[in-house]
Amino acid sequence: MRVVIADDAVLLREGLIRLVEENGHTVVAAVGDGPSLVSAIVEHRPEVSIVDVRMPPTHTDEGLRAAVEARSKVPGTPILVLSQYVEVSYADDLLADRAGGVGYLLKDRVSQIAEFLDGLRRVAAGGTVLDPEVVGQLLVRRRRDDPLSSLTPREREVLRFMAEGMSNAAIARKMVVTDGAVEKHVRNIFTKLDLHQDEEQHRRVLAVLAYLQG
Repeated sequence: MRVVIADDAVLLREGLIRLVEENGHTVVAAVGDGPSLVSAIVEHRPEVSIVDVRMPPTHTDEGLRAAVEARSKVPGTPILVLSQYVEVSYADDLLADRAGGVGYLLKDRVSQIAEFLDGLRRVAAGGTVLDPEVVGQLLVRRRRDDPLSSLTPREREVLRFMAEGMSNAAIARKMVVTDGAVEKHVRNIFTKLDLHQDEEQHRRVLAVLAYLQG
C-alpha cells in the first residue's frame, strides 16, 4: 500500500515510517501539519493515511480537521487516526459520510503491532476500525446533543404521529385522548425543542425535521 503519515512528533513519525515500510508498504509522504496532509493526499492519492489529531499551530484538532478536508477533496480517501486524544466533534464529521475507510485508534491502547497493521489494512480496504473508548465518547456526545432526549415517551409518540402527517385531531383519535391533551403535548414539544416561531405550521415542520434527524 501507498501510505501518507501525518504527525508532528518527529520520533513517532520516523518510527511509523519504519514500521510501515518494514511490513512491505511504501510511505509516499510524511508531514507534520494539517495543510501538508491535505496537499499530500490530493497529490499522491494514497491507499491509506495515518493521521495524528493534534498538530501545529494550535495543537488542538488540526489533524482531524485536515482529514475531514482531505475527504471532501478526495472523497472516500481512507484515514486512520492515531492519537492520544479523543476529539469527538470532528471524529463525528469524519464518520458522517458513511463511506467507510475510517479508523480511530488511541496510541496508548494499541498493544500489538499486528493489531495496528490489521487495522491499517482494514481501513485501506474501506472498513471502519474504532477503539471502544472512541465509540463510547461518540455515543455520549450523541445522547447529550440529541434534541429529542428531553421529550417524554408520550411526547415522542405524538411527534411520531406528527411526522406521519397527522393533524392534532387525528392524533387524538389514534391515541384515544382528547384534542386538548394532544395540543398540550404539542406545546410541550415546541417548548422543549426551542421552537418559538409564531406560525404553528412552521413549528410543526421544524419539529418533524428534528424527529427525523434524531
